[in-house]
Amino acid sequence: MAANPTAPTALWPAPHARGAVDATVHVPGSKSVTNRALVLAALASEPGWLRRPLRSRDTLLMADALRAMGVGIDEGVGPDGSGEAWRILPAGLRGPATVDVGNAGTVMRFLPPVATLAAGDIRFDGDPRSYERPLHGVIDALRALGARIDDDGRGALPLTVHGSGALDGGPVSIDASSSSQFVSALLLSGPRFNQGVEVRHIGGSLPSLPHIRMTVDMLRAVGAQVDTPESGGEPNVWRVTPGALLGRDLTIEPDLSNAQPFLAAALVTGGRVVIPDWPQRTTQPGDRLREIFTEMGGSCELTEYGLEFTGSGRIHGIDVDLGDVGELTPGIAAVAALADTPSTLRGVAHLRLHETDRLAALTKEINELGGDVTETADGLRIRPRTLHGGVFHTYEDHRMATAGAVIGLAVADVQIENVATTAKTLPDFPDLWAGMLGSDGA
Repeated sequence: MAANPTAPTALWPAPHARGAVDATVHVPGSKSVTNRALVLAALASEPGWLRRPLRSRDTLLMADALRAMGVGIDEGVGPDGSGEAWRILPAGLRGPATVDVGNAGTVMRFLPPVATLAAGDIRFDGDPRSYERPLHGVIDALRALGARIDDDGRGALPLTVHGSGALDGGPVSIDASSSSQFVSALLLSGPRFNQGVEVRHIGGSLPSLPHIRMTVDMLRAVGAQVDTPESGGEPNVWRVTPGALLGRDLTIEPDLSNAQPFLAAALVTGGRVVIPDWPQRTTQPGDRLREIFTEMGGSCELTEYGLEFTGSGRIHGIDVDLGDVGELTPGIAAVAALADTPSTLRGVAHLRLHETDRLAALTKEINELGGDVTETADGLRIRPRTLHGGVFHTYEDHRMATAGAVIGLAVADVQIENVATTAKTLPDFPDLWAGMLGSDGA
């Protein structure tokens, strides 16, 4: 019997493109939107629907965690029979319960504030790597707002939230320079706190601001009142007024960050890829790929059908600050390693605290294929070199796996260790990749 190519210990031969790709790729729904929508629907005062939700490890962990606290989530089709939809039935949050966060930042950070509203103890645990990821911003803030949390002073998992059914809330100052999710976590539950919440960021540069804007937009869409720096408020201060949240019928956008490897394939092979349903307006960080990949040698057209991206056959280096869109760094680094001029990726020191230390991992893996990547204080410097085949390790990081696949398009005999880790946010990636390549692939 042949080995399972998606088994965690297997090596997946990254397909080598024999020509320019020409494909339409239907990218599954956004993880960031799905998990925020699940939290808001669970805290609403009435039932709601999520249409076209992403089914991946991170989102199923979020759904299971909310179910453990008493929320009803029925998976099926929408009321009109038009595709998959989840019915969210809010209920009185309760414990005792145990939440498995896996290695999902949104689960480990968004749900402790929810747990303070539960009647009973909620224990949080996860993968070994989750113990190393910073959680102090959420823990310290919740304590300042009146919560009881046991973490043995680690500022990290595992921990137990002693829920009392309510939380006072009010003003709190945090350092969110290591993760914008600290801010989003407090804002999402803020309408249910007795005094709402006022979050003041007092640290250094705040990464991934588009994700905070996404949180604010989604809060407003379910009836919350939110004051932000962009709406005339103080710099680095977000206020959420206490109040009921509405149940909504929400259709989840495609995950634009997960479209990255497919757009990169068009750039690397000088081909064409269409991503249907690319939104005309969005807060997703992945939308910036249109600008970045155009500067690196492609061209794009956004139509009512979606995004059409075309490579020119040449890849140019780039000097770019990715502070707001750090999750795009692995894919951009992979493309930059194949460019005709050097690249500098800046503003992403916080990636050292993601699913793995992404800066160290990218440096090691690209260099072991013959590349010339150097870590800087806040990013990477990439000098193009002729690359060769070899094993590309993923460190259980989904974006490392897709970055390796991009390199494999142009470099023969690249093997991805544990491509199955892409199931975290992009289920069936190997099949999607093979489908894109069609007869042009290896």
